[in-house]
Amino acid sequence: MILQSTSAMRHIPKRIVSLVPSQTELLHYLGLEQETIGITKFCVHPEEWFKNKTRVGGTKTIKKDIIRQLQPDLIIANKEENVKEQVEELAKDYPVWVTDVNDLDDALQMINDIGQLTGKSTEADHLVFSITKEFADLKKLPTANCQLSTSYLIWRNPYMTIGGDTFISSLLAQCGFQNVFADNLRYPEVSVSELKAAFSQLPTSNYQLVLLSSEPYPFQQKHIDELQNQIPGCKIILVDGEMFSWYGSRLLLAPQYFKSVIHSILGPN
Repeated sequence: MILQSTSAMRHIPKRIVSLVPSQTELLHYLGLEQETIGITKFCVHPEEWFKNKTRVGGTKTIKKDIIRQLQPDLIIANKEENVKEQVEELAKDYPVWVTDVNDLDDALQMINDIGQLTGKSTEADHLVFSITKEFADLKKLPTANCQLSTSYLIWRNPYMTIGGDTFISSLLAQCGFQNVFADNLRYPEVSVSELKAAFSQLPTSNYQLVLLSSEPYPFQQKHIDELQNQIPGCKIILVDGEMFSWYGSRLLLAPQYFKSVIHSILGPN
């Protein structure tokens, strides 16, 4: 069954399968080494789990036969990262918790929920407190007085960016970056001419940025060079996609990373 509330879980699970990389990392942070028995092939953190835990397929290609062998008493999935039909099929046989994370508040609630489900509420509370404190410090950065107009690209051929209803866009806003495609939904395709048009409508006093993510497409320096020739007025940099899109315990590390990115753009003032 798909659990509708944390109280619907009648016992603390002892055999957990995680179908979401960022939530797998969260389970590790909460100390659920023995309880977590299955992960996906994209759950690369922590490395020792990636090497040693049973893999149950990809986030969108779940292997039900492997899950059947594991006999989990809790499966943790996500509305966006997993396929609805696959999750519903699993829910016929196992308790499934489906998270829905669109902004920082959702992420903090998700951490609390998983803490309650797994008997790790104290650890989850401490993590939420620490993340909240780290993000509060971002408000002190010089971006508060700058117009950092930004396009964040996640894919190439075709280029794809992020709309205003995504978790990534919400984190950009936390840092003071202004998503120039915030009026779009989810992950729209965007051409170079559309990139140019989006920036051409802005005041020349704005910082004009293109952030190339390390995932899901692994952008490299050669892609900066390629784009720079086409939109010479923009500053283009590579960024760590995990810091902008993983919504588990990695959020504890993200604000310091964001500070380093901002300092590389504006200087350490």
